[in-house]
Amino acid sequence: MAGIFKAYDIRGIYGEDFTEAIAHDIGRAFADRFQIKTVAMGRDMRPHSQPLFEAMAAGLTQQGVTVYDLGLCSTPMTYFSTGHLQTDAGIMITASHNTGEWNGCKLCLRNAVPVSGATGIKDIAAAVEQRNFQPPAAVPGEIRDYPIQEKYASHIRPEAAIQRPLRIAADMANGMGIIESVLLRDLLDIDPLFDELDGAFPNHEANPLKTETYAALQATMQAGQYDFGVAFDGDADRVGFTDEKGNIIPMDLITALIAQDLLQHTKGTVLYDLRSSRAVKEIITENGGTPVMCRVGHSFIKQQMRETDAIFAGELSGHYYFRFGDVFAESAALAVLRIANIVSATDKPLSEIIRPIQRYCASGEINSEVKDPQAVLQKLKAKHADGKQCELDGLSVDYPDWWFNVRCSNTEPLIRLNTEAPTQPEMEAHRDALLAIIRERE
Repeated sequence: MAGIFKAYDIRGIYGEDFTEAIAHDIGRAFADRFQIKTVAMGRDMRPHSQPLFEAMAAGLTQQGVTVYDLGLCSTPMTYFSTGHLQTDAGIMITASHNTGEWNGCKLCLRNAVPVSGATGIKDIAAAVEQRNFQPPAAVPGEIRDYPIQEKYASHIRPEAAIQRPLRIAADMANGMGIIESVLLRDLLDIDPLFDELDGAFPNHEANPLKTETYAALQATMQAGQYDFGVAFDGDADRVGFTDEKGNIIPMDLITALIAQDLLQHTKGTVLYDLRSSRAVKEIITENGGTPVMCRVGHSFIKQQMRETDAIFAGELSGHYYFRFGDVFAESAALAVLRIANIVSATDKPLSEIIRPIQRYCASGEINSEVKDPQAVLQKLKAKHADGKQCELDGLSVDYPDWWFNVRCSNTEPLIRLNTEAPTQPEMEAHRDALLAIIRERE
């Protein structure tokens, strides 16, 4: 059971290590740990999300918590609801992009402040494992229906500034992108793919980080006349983009494009994760913004957004973070809307709009299994002592004309490498030299 408690959420195989009984106890432990009185709670379309919701809600109400039942919704809708309703906390029952046998939950406090391993998940795990709970409340809490879709839509839609009709193709992956994109339907001409809710994910894995999951979307784009394409992940807190030809646009370049547009109207701080292209920092600076590098992971990014009062943040995984009053959280729908605003403001296709940002050649994230990840990091640190080093998250080394970052996995003996250089041959040479050190027989 201990294995389900992750760095950023709780996740496991339904019926084996994540059951209704465990969900019930997580509800009790969460209420106790944070002295919660109200919680906004949503769920995805997996067939076991409903019974898990009922079990966790029973645990919460047993401790005196009032549960606002958001119904079927996306993860961004749950985050938004904690600010809109001013509840003490929020819970989303989902296993995100994981395949259908998985389920879990994402936890946050008021205004979508994340609960991570370091800020509460470990404490909840200990309480559940030891069955150490406060006595049930003298007066149990209750469950109140509160559909959130229209409230979320009314908050996002005013951001629309679409100046000409646009047609897009959208791969919903049978997931919560179907719900997340409802508010876009009368703003854009959307041709949906796989738009029937199905927690078995019968068509492909709901993970836009994997390029192979774009195959159907790319075929659709190439067969028709579209302005751009989008691909949602399972719980719709991430989204990937293609240009009008079906070419996948790296997610860090979408960060740069949205930042460039936002900075035309509001100057401020923009966060970008340390794996991002050097072009992202350059674009933010060129447009009068303050670029700030951040660690990978939504809990770190949201905290840093609060500390810097950032107007926007983007992560290489396809998380795009916006500010909603006191809420700093992802919104896939708003990311799509922002790109639509940008494309509609010009007669240029998206491939031409993005071209000035495609300044460098990146390797993408490459995983290598190693026996001792920390020893590998130290070896790379010594080998590249002549570069500008940063250990914000793993090891980043900057040279005048190229850079790399290596990070350790939280859960596996893996080293993750990202590197970038001005040309493809230069990048490949640096990549191969780094991989030779990383994969050297220990």
